[in-house]
Amino acid sequence: MPNLKEVRTRITSVKSTQQITSAMKLVAASKLKRAQNAILQMRPYAAKLKEILQNMSASLDAGDESSVYSAQREPNKVLVIAITSNRGLCGAFNANVIKAVNRTMNETYAKQHAAGNVSLMTIGKKVNDHFRRRKANILEDHQHIFDDLTFENVSMIADRVMKMFVDKKYDRVVIIYNQFKNAATQKLTIEQFLPVEPVEMEAGVSQSKVDYIFEPNKEEIVLDLIPKSLKIQFYKALLDSFASEHGARMTAMHQATDNAQELLRDLSLAYNKARQAAITKEILEIVSGAEALKG
Repeated sequence: MPNLKEVRTRITSVKSTQQITSAMKLVAASKLKRAQNAILQMRPYAAKLKEILQNMSASLDAGDESSVYSAQREPNKVLVIAITSNRGLCGAFNANVIKAVNRTMNETYAKQHAAGNVSLMTIGKKVNDHFRRRKANILEDHQHIFDDLTFENVSMIADRVMKMFVDKKYDRVVIIYNQFKNAATQKLTIEQFLPVEPVEMEAGVSQSKVDYIFEPNKEEIVLDLIPKSLKIQFYKALLDSFASEHGARMTAMHQATDNAQELLRDLSLAYNKARQAAITKEILEIVSGAEALKG
């Protein structure tokens, strides 16, 4: 059985850890509220814009200038955009994305990866550190985007990605991130960003094009709408990941605080047992000494 000093030291240490995890839980909860509001307000707009984008892309002719974003090419060169957090202590949030990136490179695009034609764009310090240590082909790193997560800053990154696709530097662009469901649930998502995928129709439902009325004309609207829609989808992915991070951290710190409380109960019980054993031992020594003096 450990001595009293060791148990007291552990109790003090666990109490300090519990205070830290409890404070981190409160901070994450306050940040989660703002991030959750941002993604919930953005999601309906982004979903409707994506629907319009897919319908319009399906109606474009191969010769249209805007059809470059929906051009289907053999994926010889692939860009994988991985989104994680800059900090840890958020459970399996970062590890899930890193595992998904490895599966995507080694299984989905194994042939391209073996030929050195799979590049990474990392958004988040954790994923960048992981693949940099493994000498992966990292094209760009944007871990500082979370310091000022605005549509204007995200648009600049999306513009570069779209230009690389149009210039045929990459034939396919994939985004891997955690989609926010609620504070306790994040869904790992692998999305094809470019080329724009056509509308998927349910089985048994005949496909029909939506008849839009274009004003002033189709070309001008499409040229403006498709790039904007792609930027919105990119921004939504970052907002999803940002809200998911705080939700995962809040949940992880809540569990850590509960675990610390349970550990404190066990340590207190061990301390009391050790203290009782020490007192009993002292009483026995006193009684034994007294009996010896009588003899």
